[in-house]
Amino acid sequence: MYKNLLRCIAALVVGWSTLAAAQAANSAPTEAPAATRPPLKLPLRAAFVYVSPVGTAGWSYQHDLGRLAMEKNLGDKVHTTVVEGVAEGPDAERVMRDLAARGNHLIFATSFGYLEPALRVAQEFPGVTFEHAGGYKTAVNVNTYNARFYEGRYLAGLVAGKMSRSGSAGYVAGFPIPEVIQGINAFTLGMRAANPKAQVKVVWLNTWFDPARERDAAQSLLNQGVDTLTYHSGSTAIPQLAEEKGAMLLSYQSDMRHFAPNAQLTGVVHDWGQRYTEVAKAVIAGNWQPRPFWGGIRERVIRLAPFSAKVPQTVRFQVTEVERAIAAGRMHPFSGRLADNEGAVRQAKGTMRDEDIALMDFLVEGVTGKLPGR
Repeated sequence: MYKNLLRCIAALVVGWSTLAAAQAANSAPTEAPAATRPPLKLPLRAAFVYVSPVGTAGWSYQHDLGRLAMEKNLGDKVHTTVVEGVAEGPDAERVMRDLAARGNHLIFATSFGYLEPALRVAQEFPGVTFEHAGGYKTAVNVNTYNARFYEGRYLAGLVAGKMSRSGSAGYVAGFPIPEVIQGINAFTLGMRAANPKAQVKVVWLNTWFDPARERDAAQSLLNQGVDTLTYHSGSTAIPQLAEEKGAMLLSYQSDMRHFAPNAQLTGVVHDWGQRYTEVAKAVIAGNWQPRPFWGGIRERVIRLAPFSAKVPQTVRFQVTEVERAIAAGRMHPFSGRLADNEGAVRQAKGTMRDEDIALMDFLVEGVTGKLPGR
């Protein structure tokens, strides 16, 4: 598994020039590209493929909220279809091929492992537009989109560093892909900005969604003495455990107050509504093009959940000021001297380039543990 992921990471280098150019396009107003297809006959038929059940919180739930926001914004101009609980690999390819054959104009493939299946199906259906979440390859009718989740992770880590009594947090992680590694590192850097001696202990799942394994992993971290939990997985198991055990929680993907009203301090929330609406409008107008998107706090793709009453006003103010600085480009989580957790200096000064963030394959100082397969 890890060797396959490393090959994926290496492939990022090939596709990076396109993505880096897109970041400049996303940071400043640009003229709409020339139409590549005639305007679509309405309604637009858009399909969403989810790796887990939609449920009431988590990764797929947030993408589904984005779908619903798109429907609300566009009204009868769009009709959507959802297929949930689709495993990465052959199942995803079969589902997307069926959706394309049924006449959908736009397909959102919302999990990392859907990329290759989407590319294969896209070749068979050149008239269908595909948007893939978290990918590193594009095609004539395939685009990728992602969020700077690490910006929110830094803020969550800052809160954890201010609030943790033990100075030790537990992090349950899915797969060791750059997106997850960025999150672990940013959370740790934020925590250590508040408490230079803070430690983050990591347990790897090698899955995105498995409530029982997520709970067991989080419990193992609590057994090691952490008093604060966060995670990169898709269910509500860890928030529920934090509430049950009296741990502090920095939730991820969704606002988990409904599941952890006492445990949650704040959370990193994903908001795809505006992005999905813009993509649908472009397809309808006939001017959609494969321009990779990487938005963050500034684009409101990432935001913090409301602070718990437990978080002092002074902490709220400090975190909000950092949030504003990130949005304005005055602060970057991966700036200054960065050393890994084996003592090697990875960056002496300055701010890490997007190209290097996208390829991140090391754990920063303060993280306890190693990347799987290392």
